[in-house]
Amino acid sequence: MSARLKHVAVIGGGIGGLCLAQGLRQAGIPVTVYERDRSADSRLQGFRLNIEPTGSTALHACLPPALWEVLVATAGDPGPGISFRDERMRPLVRIGRDGGRKPDPLDPTAGRHAVSRVTLRKILLAGLDDVVRFGKECTGFSRTGDGTVSAEFADGTTATADVLVAADGAGSRVWGQLRPEAGRTTLPATAVAGKLFLTEANRRWLPEPLLAGMNAFWPRQDFLFTAVFRRRENPAAINARLGDRLRALGLEPERLLADSHDDDYILWAFIAHRDALPGFTAKDQADPVAVREMLARRTTGWHPDLRRLLADSTPDTLYQTEFRAAQPLRPDETGNVTGLGDAVHQMPPVGGLGGNTALRDAHRLRTALIAADRGEQPLARALHDYETDMLRHGFDTVRAVVRNTDAAIDRNPLRRAATRWFFRTCGAVPPLGRAVFGEG
Repeated sequence: MSARLKHVAVIGGGIGGLCLAQGLRQAGIPVTVYERDRSADSRLQGFRLNIEPTGSTALHACLPPALWEVLVATAGDPGPGISFRDERMRPLVRIGRDGGRKPDPLDPTAGRHAVSRVTLRKILLAGLDDVVRFGKECTGFSRTGDGTVSAEFADGTTATADVLVAADGAGSRVWGQLRPEAGRTTLPATAVAGKLFLTEANRRWLPEPLLAGMNAFWPRQDFLFTAVFRRRENPAAINARLGDRLRALGLEPERLLADSHDDDYILWAFIAHRDALPGFTAKDQADPVAVREMLARRTTGWHPDLRRLLADSTPDTLYQTEFRAAQPLRPDETGNVTGLGDAVHQMPPVGGLGGNTALRDAHRLRTALIAADRGEQPLARALHDYETDMLRHGFDTVRAVVRNTDAAIDRNPLRRAATRWFFRTCGAVPPLGRAVFGEG
């Protein structure tokens, strides 16, 4: 039986766009992803992404079961919750204890996964060779007289679809044309991130808290986040266990797992107020030596192991970024063009919330399009309901991330001291911690 939706065009092959494509493919809805990158390996982003239950639920719903199991196997266990500590590594409060019960990582409602972005992208691209078109830079769209929409590309070609989805990240031309009032603000924060690989030599000196899971360090100035990435299984074990199921999907497990080698590491991200680094120029930001010197100055008096973590990290993994956030939008009249992820609600890369929100969007949009395809709801109503929910949840998350970022870079010593006291009190009085943070 032919589908009521003849074609969904997704602009952008990031994690949100590819998750949506996988989900629509599973539902039998024709979909094409148009990606401006020239090839599948053009985007070698190496930092981990912490997939929370919201993102896990989306990936579980959209991926074939065998690919979901590969994702879980190649990911790492980020540990239960997150520990807040001071710059001397003394504990303040822990959020998200699991009571000693380890959740089943295959349970999407409970599992958390430290996923390599490179591996995640390969998994999301698996089986989509006939779906993803590389080298297609979308420049805009036009509506046609028959109710469809035509995407326009820099090479002069067009593509007609029943639904057009902007999934091409911040600065999306499709979303910018649809909602020209959309704006973005630059936050007064700057961040430097890096990796310390878990060699045998490094494992010997690294303290247990850094190896156990996620940590948020709340010094008297600035902020530091750390997380560990250790794969659950090696590629040979995954191939032996899941290889036949992958081959049944027409995939080559050796190719899919080729880059899933043992590259365990600790990720760290240092965040400071931009005004606190007056001499840290754009040239310095690109110089690993200058970055290390800046970090050494800002962390005077910190625990020696934290200073060593920053100093010993591999220079070519250092990455500097500024923080931007989308300005809130209200729902508008919905046609057959919509968006998801950073194309709509860009947020600072704090806590992996941007990636998880994009995956949630993909899951919700897939559900809406399936309902329209099956005739359970008119397309316009399904997309309107999706967009209303997406904008509400997306911008609620943006506000929360901006709030957390502002607190992390706050330069007022009294407010910072009060925050540390509050965390320490919540840690010392478990009922208070549970009341404030939930299960603690």
